Amino acid sequence: MVASGSQEEQVGRLIIAGVIIMMLPAIPFGNYVMYPFVILGTWFHEMGHGLAAMALGYGFEKLILYPSGSGMAISSVRADTSGLSHAIISAGGPLGPSVVGSLLILASSKAKLWRPTLYALAGAIMLSTLIWVRSATGIAVLPLIAGLLIVIAWKSRDSIVLFALQFLGVLAALSMFRDWDYLFSYSAEIGGNTMLSDTGAMEEALLLPYWLWAIVIIGISGLMIGASLKYALKEDGRASRWTRLDRY
Repeated sequence: MVASGSQEEQVGRLIIAGVIIMMLPAIPFGNYVMYPFVILGTWFHEMGHGLAAMALGYGFEKLILYPSGSGMAISSVRADTSGLSHAIISAGGPLGPSVVGSLLILASSKAKLWRPTLYALAGAIMLSTLIWVRSATGIAVLPLIAGLLIVIAWKSRDSIVLFALQFLGVLAALSMFRDWDYLFSYSAEIGGNTMLSDTGAMEEALLLPYWLWAIVIIGISGLMIGASLKYALKEDGRASRWTRLDRY
């Protein structure tokens, strides 16, 4: 029997979350259930672009989410912006979901962070919708997701809150695989227009081929997610051992 709160239970939860995410599109109506989370994954990606631009001192103008699940972040940069800055902004998108996923998985290791993290994520979604989102899909879907997160954090028992946190963390981490073809493409169709992919834009900015940048991004993402899982499971195991000692 697996002890409640044990490391084995936490691994099991993460595996279940991953299986649900991977299997939902394959079952009847699963795509409809998954659709809000596809939009959320795109929001993670596009916010990564926008926040990277802001971190470099440039403007984040607006975020557009299309019904197809694709999106676009529009930033304003100077004409003399360096190739490195353009590459960092481009990389911010595909790395964004991995950063968020890592942070959510890390937060799942501390019970005191579970509810505040869901509230913080809901607040970030609502704030970004008010400031940057300029598309009907985003305005319709994102507040619903934020509202659901608030209800879960406010009303649900701890096990549901924890699973929601881990589900979102795994969802963000696995969204990289949903974008696999996009990463390994020089260009893509977004909103009905053909344009450079993120890795294609990195090739234009830094010369090295797009497929090499895709490998670099996947490697960085894997390191982030792996490190967060290692830490979270280590902390869960430590907490479980202390809990068992307290009972004696």
